[in-house]
Amino acid sequence: MDAANQTGDHAKAESSGPKPHNFRRDLVVLMKVRLNIFVLITTFFGFILASRGMGFDWMKLLHTLLGTAAAAFGSAAFNQLMEVDLDARMKRTADRPLPARRMDPLAAFGVGWILSAIGIIHLAVKVGHLAAYFTAATIAIYVFVYTPLKRVHSSNTLVGAIPGAIPPLIGWVGAGRGLGWEAWFLFGVLFLWQLPHFIAINWLHRAEYEAAGYKMWSNGDLSGKKSGLLSAMFAISLAAFSIIPAFVGFANIIWTVGGPLLALIMAALAFGFANDGQRSSARRLFFSTLLYLPLALTLLAIAWKTRA
Repeated sequence: MDAANQTGDHAKAESSGPKPHNFRRDLVVLMKVRLNIFVLITTFFGFILASRGMGFDWMKLLHTLLGTAAAAFGSAAFNQLMEVDLDARMKRTADRPLPARRMDPLAAFGVGWILSAIGIIHLAVKVGHLAAYFTAATIAIYVFVYTPLKRVHSSNTLVGAIPGAIPPLIGWVGAGRGLGWEAWFLFGVLFLWQLPHFIAINWLHRAEYEAAGYKMWSNGDLSGKKSGLLSAMFAISLAAFSIIPAFVGFANIIWTVGGPLLALIMAALAFGFANDGQRSSARRLFFSTLLYLPLALTLLAIAWKTRA
């Protein structure tokens, strides 16, 4: 669930002017409500695509989104609890309610625990045990593996992409489908997409990440060459991975052409960034990753073949 978190942090960093604080607004920040919209969008698309050819259950979709949202909000609270000291060292996160000491850590712990529990239990009761298991795994990896690993090793970026890629699986099994090629393809697209997305954000804020003690691929990469080439490598991998439906047969020619093309455009921008190392190029790469997701999901929705 970290793609949304880092995206929002970057956007917030470029906004200007302090705002008056109140408990409701601090709670929204703690749960990263606006940022977790990415999680709900990918869960929604997983459900929509899985429902093709087997009827559509609006109530089950609602319960899937409610449970996923609660779990995402809860895990965001746990994440901020574990990173209070690091958030306090970075300008773009120092005004969060915990490092700014506007919220009691015990209250934040209660929010994280209650929402996470409600999300998992709600999914188990109203949607299905497999959706609940995936959600529990997402929280566990995000909170107990990815979050502490950020202080230890740069491989945290790979680990963090796992919980960020699970939401479409939650939507998929929430619709009643079993796991197969299609479900894991959605997981793979989300996993590979997040990597150039994360890297662009990390490079743009590398000084703050380094000063705070985070171990990221972009640390020390003043020229941007390493970050740009890594982003290009993952974008090309995404383009190659996007061809799988052509061989397995669950998406038509629209995706077979459009999916890889979107990833290759991202790769071209990554190579441009690696070549000139300019912040403007890094921003173009970052915004291309933001555009990729809605465009790719829309193409998949159009190109997806009905399978009973």
